[in-house]
Amino acid sequence: MRFRACLLTLGLASIVGGCTTRASTFTAEEFGWKEKLAPGAALEIRNINGDIRVEDATGPEVEVAARKTGDRSNPAEVKIEVVKHPLGITICAIYPSQGTPNQCLPGGGQMNMPNGNDVKVAFIIKAPSGVRFIGHTVNGGITSTATSGEADVKTVNGSIEVTALGSVRAQTVNGSVRARMGRTDWKGEIAIAAVNGSVTIDLPASASVEVHARTVSGSIDTDFGLPVQGEWGPKSLSGTIGSGGRVLTVNTVNGSIKLSRHG
Repeated sequence: MRFRACLLTLGLASIVGGCTTRASTFTAEEFGWKEKLAPGAALEIRNINGDIRVEDATGPEVEVAARKTGDRSNPAEVKIEVVKHPLGITICAIYPSQGTPNQCLPGGGQMNMPNGNDVKVAFIIKAPSGVRFIGHTVNGGITSTATSGEADVKTVNGSIEVTALGSVRAQTVNGSVRARMGRTDWKGEIAIAAVNGSVTIDLPASASVEVHARTVSGSIDTDFGLPVQGEWGPKSLSGTIGSGGRVLTVNTVNGSIKLSRHG
């Protein structure tokens, strides 16, 4: 009967609260930025609440678009800042702060979101060949279909799916990771990790890398014939693909690990 009463009073939304959902009174805002970056320069996107998507550019310029939306909070209060530095460009979604102001700094800076602020910022990036992409968000997924350059991405609540010609570094807490690399010529060690989610890594058939993988609750599967240790409980894998020369560590707690081969 209560549900039926709400339906009957739907046209009286201005005087009957609690039976209807209030529509947002705020207008979405758009941001756009375009510029050429030197080969090897870094394009860094720092977000808090919203997805990040990267695509191949059709021209020589980097293009960054952002759409800000909010139901209870005004999108105009969230500023998009662009910081140029010797290593490239850093672009941040800066939320209003109570106390110490938030900062847009390469590789860091205070980035907090006030309690109750529901503004989402969705970034879409078009990256040309040779650009190194760095993407951080907290509540949102990260997707990159760009086939060139390298990628270093992190989120907390969201999944990651990245394709890159070079190396991929990826971390999430609540979400899965899928990473496809075109080369394994990085120096030193890279890590790909999740906590509550599976990890799938697609390496070229010509890969030369030393692999260390571990999961607490899940399976490990590989196309490279490396031995998996542990029949019950935690499982691990250590071995060398090709001639080695660099290290790949893969970890998850609640999820499976898959090392596949392409090419």
